[in-house]
Amino acid sequence: MSTRKWILLLLALVMIAQTASAQDTTSAKDTTQIIGWKKSLLFDLTTTQTAYSDSWVGGEAGSFTWVSNLNGNAERQFSSKVNYSTVLKLSFGQTHIQDEETKNWSKPKKSTDLIDWDNMFRFTMGGFVDPYAAFRLESQFYTEHTLAVRDKRAYFRPLKLTESAGIAKRIYTGAGTDNVTSRLGMAVRQVINSVFDSVTYAPKEDSYSDGGLESVTDVSLTLNKQITYIGKLSFFKALFFSEKDKVEGTEFEDDWKAVDVNFENQFNVSVIKVVTVKLYTQVLYDKQVSKKGRFKETLGLGLAYKIW
Repeated sequence: MSTRKWILLLLALVMIAQTASAQDTTSAKDTTQIIGWKKSLLFDLTTTQTAYSDSWVGGEAGSFTWVSNLNGNAERQFSSKVNYSTVLKLSFGQTHIQDEETKNWSKPKKSTDLIDWDNMFRFTMGGFVDPYAAFRLESQFYTEHTLAVRDKRAYFRPLKLTESAGIAKRIYTGAGTDNVTSRLGMAVRQVINSVFDSVTYAPKEDSYSDGGLESVTDVSLTLNKQITYIGKLSFFKALFFSEKDKVEGTEFEDDWKAVDVNFENQFNVSVIKVVTVKLYTQVLYDKQVSKKGRFKETLGLGLAYKIW
């Protein structure tokens, strides 16, 4: 299913849930279960900078790095049987490097780039677990391709779309947006990328898809007045792969069968009202990308503003 169709489907589900909410208000028994939006939206900006004059000796080079983040989540119980939750994470940052000899500053290079939008409908039927349907979009603001005589940018590429359905369990619900939710189901993923012709430099889309079992656990907790924690642990086991025939007979033919792991942790520590320390770590394992696990850490001190 195309991106446009999934977005239209998501909007349709929201409208249906809103209608169900209006109808549910006629029942006194169910009205107490309907709540308004529980939402949180936080923006932060962190920077680090060093610089040296052209007379400086010692081989050091200056640098300037900035990273901005927008983290939001919202949830609403539209009716006694329909719950909708969404989590949005946007990050972008650049690094400027000073030449060791000339002390001139180079063009900025991208250091952080993330678009992650996760949506889930839980159908709260009153059982031990709830059926769910989810849609997740993962991308970057742009990917830069270095060609022979020029650089090309492909915006919002690579683009990964994941559609899933199965069973979910709300393990913990606290004040505000605090919760722990785990889900298990079948998922289909589509990855769309852009490649450029080395002669004409014309862009061309390259895509593949796979599907299998997916497990996702989301955690959002307020540890105390100053510290909040957001975490996500995802596992994916592919059962089919559209490019299977292309890798058959090679040393990589079974790589797509390995379990993919994505473990994200984010701590926000409020020093004073608008100053925060942020620690972000991510562990990734995708055998098709690298046979070794990948690790990322970002630690920064900067300004934060809570919009909601």
